[in-house]
Amino acid sequence: MVVRLYVLIILHSYMKKIYLLPFFLLFLIYGCSDLEDNYSTNPNHTLAFSTDTIAFDTVFTTVSSATKKLMVYNRNKEALNIQSISLASQGNSGFRINVDGRKGTEFNDIGILSKDSMYVFVEVTVDPQDRNNPFELKDSLQFMLNGGKQSVLLQAYGQDAIIIKEGLFINNDTTITSDRPYLIYDSLVVSPNATLTIEAGTGFYLRNNAKINVFGTIKALGTLNSPVVFRGDRLDDLIAGELSFDHVPGQWGGLTFFPESYNNVFRHTSIRNGKNGIICLPSTTEQPKITFTSSQVKNMSGNLLYSENCHIEAYNTEFSNAEDSLLALSGGKYRFTHCTIANFIKIKSRTEAQSVILQNNKGITGKQSFPIEQAYFENCIIDGSKSQETGEIKIESSGDFSYHFTNCLLRQKNDFAQTTNCVFNEGINANSYKLNGNKEENYIFDYRLKTDKDGNSKAIGKADIEIARLYPQDRYGVTRISDSILPDIGAYQYVPEPEDKK
Repeated sequence: MVVRLYVLIILHSYMKKIYLLPFFLLFLIYGCSDLEDNYSTNPNHTLAFSTDTIAFDTVFTTVSSATKKLMVYNRNKEALNIQSISLASQGNSGFRINVDGRKGTEFNDIGILSKDSMYVFVEVTVDPQDRNNPFELKDSLQFMLNGGKQSVLLQAYGQDAIIIKEGLFINNDTTITSDRPYLIYDSLVVSPNATLTIEAGTGFYLRNNAKINVFGTIKALGTLNSPVVFRGDRLDDLIAGELSFDHVPGQWGGLTFFPESYNNVFRHTSIRNGKNGIICLPSTTEQPKITFTSSQVKNMSGNLLYSENCHIEAYNTEFSNAEDSLLALSGGKYRFTHCTIANFIKIKSRTEAQSVILQNNKGITGKQSFPIEQAYFENCIIDGSKSQETGEIKIESSGDFSYHFTNCLLRQKNDFAQTTNCVFNEGINANSYKLNGNKEENYIFDYRLKTDKDGNSKAIGKADIEIARLYPQDRYGVTRISDSILPDIGAYQYVPEPEDKK
């Protein structure tokens, strides 16, 4: 808007005075009546947008989404007046908008100066649809300008979930199906003498500080194509297009197994992005505490697996990336076979703790010291970002102690007496794994094996074949042993890709 100023100064030669007030009042009257809007009316002058589609990842029904941002640009040499900004559905789709700090479904006469920009913020809350599968929602953000209309598509997928806000208590033997995911605000508790059986494909999404406490037994029975998943509830990106919340540690409280809990099973199960992954409180080694098969525990802001005097076994399982230890084992009985235990999380995030700690000292309860009755690692990778001098294994013994490493790849100095046919890894060797382009800054890791430029790898073909025969397929179902190949160390059998072939 342009205001023309007319100031008339009359100098009275006789009085030597300046009379301004009457003419100033005259200016105000004239100026106000002469105000005009200098907006372009050219229909060729249009808006530009930062994107043509605002897409939300899956949103749980009744739960508000994260906020998405749209930038609106006027790249013309004249100001524009946007006659209206509105939702095509008039707010009936579940989408909401915010323009210049105001919420609503329609806004009128929004001015935007030449070469300037403005923000429009979009959210969505999906109404329940009583469906098991995700469903699509669409709307459009419409801009009316100089008789023309421009639109930005709004898109989201809704998912009905079983929402637990006051705690879910499993007091009797119960089977949970995979029909709908579970969104847990507070806790899931398995009571003593109760068994919770979890069908393949079931997902548990836990809010900040939500936790799972097990006094009885959990049997998570996933399959290769339909794993059981425990993860945080954020389904959006921390950094748009670069870093998904699904990879970021520290989003929920983790699982705790109390002393009376035994015979827990995790088969084809993924447990990720929590604070502490799994805590096993002091028990007896006479019964198995947990058995892991073809599973994955990764990306925790505390310990990945802490155990105090428990009996734990793991096969074909990946334990990867924690800001503290991956396996902190204080007394107990353990066997890890064909496991990949690797910690290449962002170096600045790691504490001084090694990836694997075996100790007889008092654990987190501080009440009693327990002996390591057995800690056997067979055909395992234990690797990470620590130097070879520091190593990724720490052994603290103050009494009886039984451990052994057989056909393992170890980030450690070659000073272990209790090893057989082990390979001692030298230097930072993250390039031994695919790592999805080494995006460790974004917590994205792929620990399948790859070869160096000469086609070599310290883990390929180095596993004990008799042990491998007990587990003839790797975590992804790849055959370990045939007439043409030998078994590899770790949870993953090497599969050449085109760039690996010479």
